Amino acid sequence: MFNVAVILLVITALAAYLNHRFVRLPTAIGVMVIALLGTLALIALQALGFSGLHDYEATLLRSIDFPEVVLKGLLSMLLFAAALQLNFGDLREYRWHVAALAVLGTIASTVMIGGVLWFVLDWAGLALSLPYCLIFGALISPTDPVAVAGIISQAGAPRSMTVVISGESLFNDGIGVVLFALLLGMISDGSSPDWSHAVVLLLREAGGGLVYGLVLGWVVYHLLRSIDNYQVEVMITLAAVLGGYALARELEVSGPLAMVMAGLVVGSRGREFGMSETTRRHHDMFWEMLDWMLNSVLFVLIGLEFAAVSFSPMVLLVSAGMIVVVLLARLLCAGAPMALLSHYFTMPHGAWQVLTWGGLRGAISVALALSLPYGEPRNLILAMTYYIVVFSILVQGLSIGKVVKWSTRARPAPSATSS
Repeated sequence: MFNVAVILLVITALAAYLNHRFVRLPTAIGVMVIALLGTLALIALQALGFSGLHDYEATLLRSIDFPEVVLKGLLSMLLFAAALQLNFGDLREYRWHVAALAVLGTIASTVMIGGVLWFVLDWAGLALSLPYCLIFGALISPTDPVAVAGIISQAGAPRSMTVVISGESLFNDGIGVVLFALLLGMISDGSSPDWSHAVVLLLREAGGGLVYGLVLGWVVYHLLRSIDNYQVEVMITLAAVLGGYALARELEVSGPLAMVMAGLVVGSRGREFGMSETTRRHHDMFWEMLDWMLNSVLFVLIGLEFAAVSFSPMVLLVSAGMIVVVLLARLLCAGAPMALLSHYFTMPHGAWQVLTWGGLRGAISVALALSLPYGEPRNLILAMTYYIVVFSILVQGLSIGKVVKWSTRARPAPSATSS
C-alpha cells in the first residue's frame, strides 16, 4: 500500500506541475484532465498492440480500494477542511436555505432522478430494478463539497451564494450517503421498503451525526483553549478528525455530517477563542495544504478510474440523457424553490441560476457507485455516474465563473438579511 501511495503522489505532483506550467486550469480540474487524457492515451496504445502500460495501470487501480480510500479515508479530512472555511454565524444566518436544500432537496431529487431513470432504461432496453434506480438517484443527487468548495469560491460568488452553496454541499453529502446506505441495505436484505423504518434510521444517523459532531467539536475547542503549542494543537485537530470519523462508524451515526459539524465548531469557536495568532496561522496553513494535496490526489484518481468504466454506445446515450435529467432535477429541487421563494430567502437576484449550475458532482458519487456489489447493475450505474461526474466537473466547473458574473450583473443584488 505504501508503494501505491508513493506512485499516486508522484503522478499527482507531475500532473499538478504540467497543469500549472502549461494547462493553467484550476488545479483540481487540471490534474483530472491530465490523468484522464493519460488514461485515454494508454487505452489507445493498447488498441494498437502496446498493452504494457495499460496493464500496469489496471493492476495499480485493482490495488486501490477507491470507496475505502474516499469514504473512510480522505472524506473525513476533506469535509473537515471545507467546514473550517465556513463561518458559523454566516451559516446560521442562512440555516433555513441550507436545511431545506440539503434535506428536502436531496430526497426529492433522489426520487425524481430514480423514477425517470427507471422509465428511460426501460425504453433503452437496459434492465435495472427500481431500487437500484433510486440508489443511483441517491448517489448522484448530493453535490460534492470537495468539487464545490474551491471552484465556487474562486468564481467570485457573493457571500450569501457561497455560504448557501457550500453549506448545502457539506450537509447534503451526509444525507445522500445515509439514503444510499438505507436503499442498499434494503436490497441486500431482500426486504420491501419500510418507509417509517427508513425515516427513523435517517433521523438516527443524520441527527446522531450532527449531535456527535457538535460534541466532538466542543471537546476539541476546550482542548485547544487549555494549551498554547501549535504543534500539539494541530495534531489534536488531525487526531480528532481521523479518530472521530472512525468512532462515528462504530456508533452508527453519519461520519460525514459529524465532520462537518466538528469543522464548523473548530473553525469558528476554536480558531477565534481557542488559538493564539501563531497557532491559528500554522493551523490554517496545515489544513489548507492538506486539503489541496488530498483534493489533487482525489481528482487524479477520478481521471485514472476511467479505465474501470465499461463503454457502450447505448449507455453513453442514456448517460447523456441523464445529464439533462440531473440538471433538471437540480433546477426543480433547488433552483426553482429559491427563485419562487426569493421573498423569504432574500438571496441576490440570479442566485437560482448559480445554485442550479453550481451543483457539481464529484468523487463521492464515483466512490459510492464503486462500492456497489459486483454485477451488471453496478457496471451500468458506475458508467452513468462517471460520465455525469466528468461532465459536471469539466463543463459546469469551468463555466460556473461566467454564470456567477452573468447572474449577478443581471440586476443589482438586494442586501441579505437574517432569515
